[in-house]
Amino acid sequence: MLELLGLSKRFSGIPVVNDVCFVARPSEVVGYLGPNGAGKSTTVKMLTGLLPPSDGEIHYRGENIQKRLIDYKRRVGYVPEEPYLYPYLSGREYLQLVGRLRSIRDKILNEKIDLLLQLFSLFPHRYAAIASYSKGMRQKILIGAALLHNPELLFFDEAESGLDITSALVFRSLVKALASEGKVIFYSSHILEVVEKVCSKIIILHKGRVVANDSVEQLRILMQMPSLEGIFQQLLVQRDPEKTAAEIVELMKL
Repeated sequence: MLELLGLSKRFSGIPVVNDVCFVARPSEVVGYLGPNGAGKSTTVKMLTGLLPPSDGEIHYRGENIQKRLIDYKRRVGYVPEEPYLYPYLSGREYLQLVGRLRSIRDKILNEKIDLLLQLFSLFPHRYAAIASYSKGMRQKILIGAALLHNPELLFFDEAESGLDITSALVFRSLVKALASEGKVIFYSSHILEVVEKVCSKIIILHKGRVVANDSVEQLRILMQMPSLEGIFQQLLVQRDPEKTAAEIVELMKL
């Protein structure tokens, strides 16, 4: 079980994440939503051990992750929002680098890499430099790198970015399959339709604070809204989206 206890992060004294508390259990897919600047990516960076919290603690299996941070990181798979890759390595070379850093034996690693590249339709491009890859191809390499060591916890931060329709459908099915294997999955996304389909629990963040934490079904009942989009708009959207769009169109005509 992953537990956040009063988690906060400040930059130059300004709170970006403020007193966040929730629990993510094995086999759960926790959807993490919020507008730009709400603190979603900062939360993910603290959960993956990339940023220390200013206040509060993160516990995994009942222990503060900061006490055994390296051991905790070995259990984590992470797909970041931005695909920072070594552009002059090939896709295969990058996965080999990640696998060796994860201490996976070469024979097993090479078998895994070849199978992953085939399943992600990247095998014909395995020796091409990542600099020549499309955004979607780079995203598949990141997803593959996160899965190589069979992690217990998976953090997906806008992981569908750049994926084509077929790859996105495969990825959504993959998330559900990983949850059925008992993984703890944290899924941060702006795509409400996807979150509604793949997540078992929804957490909505606004200005660094949690404003909703429940299953999609329960949130629908509580908010009396038929969809997650309606819930999101009622909780967070301060302006009428259609009116704003019309005003932008009129502005273009000036």
